[in-house]
Formats: sequence, C-alpha cells, structure tokens
Amino acid sequence: MSRTWATFGVDLHLELTGRRVRAGLEEALRDAVRHGRLAAGSRLPSSRALAGDLGIARNTVAGAYGQLVAEGWLSAERGSSTRVADRITMVRTAVGPTATAEEGRPPYDLRAGSPDLSAFPRSGWLAAMRRALSSTPYETLGYCDPQGLPELRRALAGYLSRARGVMADSDRIVVCSGFTQGLGLLCHVLRARGAVTLAIEAYSQPSHRAVAGASGLNLEVLAVDGLGAAVDELGSADAVLLTPAHQFPLGVALGPQRRTQVIEWARASSGVVIEDDYDGEFRYDRQPVGAVQALAPEHVIYAGSVSKSLAPGLRVGWLVLPGHLVDDVVAAKALADRQSSTLDQLGLAELIVSGVYDGHVRRSRLAYRRRRDRLVAALARQAPHVRVAGIAAGLHVLLELPGGQHEDEVVARAAHHGLAIEGLGPYSTSARHDRAALVVGYGTPPEHAFTGAVARLCAVLNDPPPDP
Repeated sequence: MSRTWATFGVDLHLELTGRRVRAGLEEALRDAVRHGRLAAGSRLPSSRALAGDLGIARNTVAGAYGQLVAEGWLSAERGSSTRVADRITMVRTAVGPTATAEEGRPPYDLRAGSPDLSAFPRSGWLAAMRRALSSTPYETLGYCDPQGLPELRRALAGYLSRARGVMADSDRIVVCSGFTQGLGLLCHVLRARGAVTLAIEAYSQPSHRAVAGASGLNLEVLAVDGLGAAVDELGSADAVLLTPAHQFPLGVALGPQRRTQVIEWARASSGVVIEDDYDGEFRYDRQPVGAVQALAPEHVIYAGSVSKSLAPGLRVGWLVLPGHLVDDVVAAKALADRQSSTLDQLGLAELIVSGVYDGHVRRSRLAYRRRRDRLVAALARQAPHVRVAGIAAGLHVLLELPGGQHEDEVVARAAHHGLAIEGLGPYSTSARHDRAALVVGYGTPPEHAFTGAVARLCAVLNDPPPDP
C-alpha cells in the first residue's frame, strides 16, 4: 500500500535531529512542551498515527511516550489518549521587547471606549446564530452585496427609526466593519468628490483624526464648550464630524440652537455632517437625544456600531447615507474589503428582529446607570475636590482635577497602583493642552472588578503628589 498523509487523528509537526531516533523524538516533544507549542492538556497523536507521519517504528513512538510519561511531561490513562501533563510550566521564548497582552494587562481598567465584555449576551447570540444558520440558504454564505445583507439592513432600518429617530431606509444603509472603517470610506469618497476640509471637534478620538488626515483632507478645529461644538466656526469647511448626542470625551450634548445652526450651514453650503452616534442607547437622567440626521437626511450621514452596545470584537457598523452618496460609498466599500462578515450580519439581524438586542440594551442601560451612580457617590465621599462632569449619558465621565494637579502625574500614580486610566490630553487637537482632567470609563471593568477599580481610583485621587 502506498504511503499517504491522509491519516486520522491530530497533526503534530516535529523535527527529529541526531542519529538516535527515539532520543531525538523525546527531545523534540520536550522542546515543544517547554516552549509552549504544545499547551498543557493538549492531545497527542496516537503512537500509530505519529509513527506513520514520521516514518518510524510504532514501538519507537510508544517508548518515547512512555519515557515522557515517567518523567512527568505527558500523562496517559488506559483507554484514553496521551496528553501533555496539566501541571507543566511552559517557558515562552521572547519574540520582541514587549510583554504579551495578558502580561501587560493592568489588574484594574477604567479606560473609556469599551463596554463590560463579560456582559456580552452569549446565549442570546448563540441562539440567534443557530436560528439564522438554520434558515439561511447556502448561497448567502458566499460573496454578497458589499452594501450589506438585506436582512441586516432591514432590521437596522426598523431599529434605528424606532430607537434613535433616524430617517432610515434600508436602501440607504451601508454595513461596514465598525465606525473607523466607515469614516475612512466617507473621507475617501468626500475627497474624491472635491472636498478639501473636514471640521472636527477640539477634543476627539486621535484615531479618527488620523483616518481623516490619511485621506488627504485638511482638518479644521471647532472649539467645544458646555453646549457642544461651536458650529458657528464652520466657515468654508466641506464636511464636519460631530458627536452631538454625547460629545466624546467631554460628555456634553449639542445644544438645540447649534443643531439648527449646523443644519442651516449644511443646506446653505451643500456641506456634509457626519454624526457619530457611538453610545446613543445609553441615557440616564434625561430623555434620549434624537439623531440630528432626522432634521436633514440629505445632508447628514448617521453612523453607528455595536462596539459599545455589544462588543468591539463584533466588527459591525453602519452608515445611513444621503441618496446621492450611496453608490460611491458602496463602491469604496467593495474596494476596501468586498464585504463585512456574513455570519456576523446574520446573527445581528436575528438578534434585533427577535427582540434580544433591545432586551440586552435595556439591561445594560440599567447596569451602567447603577455603576455611574456608585462611581459618582464614591467620588463625592472620598474625593470631593474633583469635579465630575458628563454624567447624564454614555459609559464614561470627565473628572476635572483641582489646580496644581497634573493629569500625567495622576495617570502615572494610577498605573503604579495597577489601575489604567487616561488623561484628557491625548484627545486634544492642541499641543497646548491646559485643562487637567481624567476620562474615566465605568463600563470597562467586569462587575466583580468594578468596586476595586473605583476604590483604587479614589485612593489615587487622594494620594498627594510627590515632593518636587
């Protein structure tokens, strides 16, 4: 019978060296375990399968396995497969100067930008995926419309209209892989259409500024005060990027008069407003602020994603576009990555249609409001010298530090205590940032770590700065 590699079992790549085959096999297995290529509990091929793969005698493999079991590297029970011993400690070879993500992760994390990932509705998502896959035709799993699956666009149109007041037509929705990709597509299209300048808020996401700059657009900075972005400064800008429902990171809402002003500017100048509604579902002390897009659907692009409502790892976002931009954005999407994940789109569509998504959002809203209340109460008791702002909505608050405290020093002290927080400075468009504050995300920690994270934050805020 001719030799074949189509054997049953698990594959295991080993390189044998030296003249003594069994000794070489034993050392190769030890090395694979020692350096983490074979993790604790990993199942090894049967002696027959590995002997066939390596072209050596089965007795040689059985003898090597027996020796490594005796040494404690492997474990084997009668009637069961041979596995790497559970108590083996692996020594990983350093790949570069940085630590692994797990090693570099702080014990407590109050950085903004993420929800509580431990609250992701796993059972609901699994059930939605099961229902979606059981009913979808096989053809849906192939290459599909870069605009997005009709099932998800219809579900989003209904949800956004009902929950956020968006004038949403499924034919005007483009599904993308999160807001950052959507912004990149928009900047590319606007630049190709002759746009030169994009206005941005003075405090904003650095990554968004980088995306816009990479497209070739010039950036014009709008001041931000207690009423949101100063849209009267738009001037000759071709487009503007705003977070009107909950300015990031200052936390204020765009005032009614300024909403009217930005729409008047767009109509008068044929300008485009990009509305980033990044955490629109989470409102606590006021009625939900509706989308600006509803005031002028032909001038406002509404953008959203599930990064805050579900998880950033689920790369699904959407753009609700004016009719004259749909074809160009779809063409740009087709060039960027052809289409977003079909499976994720099917699952999200089913999650929305079934009502599970609404239920999850309502539960999350209640949980985050309780967290916010606990955080604000703890700060009032233990750090009354810190002013808390931007608490009416969202997943973060702004803590304004008293005079004499520098945010970089507070951030460094927090890191020393195992707490990750961010200052306001990195979000500023100006190098001369003189507003000392912290951006604290209360959605990030899992529930079991939230109390400890808040306690450490209060301790850091009360920790006197080092002597000069």
